[in-house]
Amino acid sequence: MITYIQQFFVSLWQLTLEMSPYLMLGFLFAGALHVWFPQHKVYKLLGKHNLRSVFNASLIGVPLPLCSCGVIPTGISFHKNGASKGAAISFMTSTPQTGVDSILVTWSMLGLPMAIVRPITAMVTGIAGGWWVNKGEQKRIDIKPLEQEQNSPKNRGILAMLRYAFIDFMADIVKWLVIGLMLAAVIDVIVPDDFFGTYMSNPFYEYLFVILASIPLYVCATASVPIAAVLILKGISPGAALVFLMAGPATNAATITVIAQTLGRLTFIKYLTTIVAGAVLSGLVIDHLLPAEWFAITDTGHIHEHTLLPQWLTWGSAIILTTLIVYHLMKIFSGKFNKSSQKVRSAIAGEILDNPQLKVDGMTCKHCKASVEKQVQQIENVESVIADEKSGVVTIQGTSIPIDEVAKQVAEIGYTFSGIIDK
Repeated sequence: MITYIQQFFVSLWQLTLEMSPYLMLGFLFAGALHVWFPQHKVYKLLGKHNLRSVFNASLIGVPLPLCSCGVIPTGISFHKNGASKGAAISFMTSTPQTGVDSILVTWSMLGLPMAIVRPITAMVTGIAGGWWVNKGEQKRIDIKPLEQEQNSPKNRGILAMLRYAFIDFMADIVKWLVIGLMLAAVIDVIVPDDFFGTYMSNPFYEYLFVILASIPLYVCATASVPIAAVLILKGISPGAALVFLMAGPATNAATITVIAQTLGRLTFIKYLTTIVAGAVLSGLVIDHLLPAEWFAITDTGHIHEHTLLPQWLTWGSAIILTTLIVYHLMKIFSGKFNKSSQKVRSAIAGEILDNPQLKVDGMTCKHCKASVEKQVQQIENVESVIADEKSGVVTIQGTSIPIDEVAKQVAEIGYTFSGIIDK
């Protein structure tokens, strides 16, 4: 048992060393995108009911560092603010599969060919799914005007970029990043080498196994990379690994439910079919049409290392990343332990309150917080909204607030109204 524990921590540290420089660089790119490419600019490109809006949505989505928990309310919000259904689906398909951070980590752990193939497949599946959805939809005539978000010069500087990169964005994915690294280390230790080659010699079984495991599972694009790398070392084909890299981040139980409820079952079926078919076809291309040596991980002991990076940079990045992870995890757990007890009661039908505090479940990141605040702000008599994604408390300022309408609005973007907090 002690040997397994030692091997686990050695594997965990090796994976962290390999990912850290590229992950830190990815965070910086994420901060730059957030600060200098604000959301209202994205909205302007998605409003037409044509192939161009679908293409724009996929092109924009590929580099954006949004995981599926944040991309769903963002995509639905795009649709409610005038984007076609196809553009929304294109964005929600391509965005969670990849991002600047995950592309760099993919390069570091799986090689440049996979880092090139991954965003291409994400973009192609996004365009295909969006085109298919739009083909069966009536063109929208009434386009809701968009509100310009504030982006003052003080919010566009280096400090704003660093804050978003290493505070806001990292807080959103740190839990899933740790889970992904730990799961990869566990697989590395307990799964025998060549497990898939021995027990799943038929490639069909590999693909089926990965799809069935990926669709309900939540894993962000970056956290999926070390898992895929370890699976390849254990004998799974690179094509099956790509299926996991696509289907894992793009789908999960929560995503499936929200899309089916808000955009319709037919749209959901097209969305899921596009992802599964696109993943399988992309996997087959890698396994049967492209050179196998492009996707081979040659280091049998651990994930291959890029010798171009000096050791001081690798270790320095790993130490800084680990320190930031510990900081964010301490904030998460301290928030849970220090949270004051809340007396939550069910809402009465037709209830109207002044300045209510409400409990909303399902918020996990800053994007969730922003989506809830923007959605509730649209309700009549609401003056201001502050949502806390950690506690789930939504504080509304305003008189005669219809609680039923609040519950309806948060449900429309995939969250759950859980009741009223008695003050």
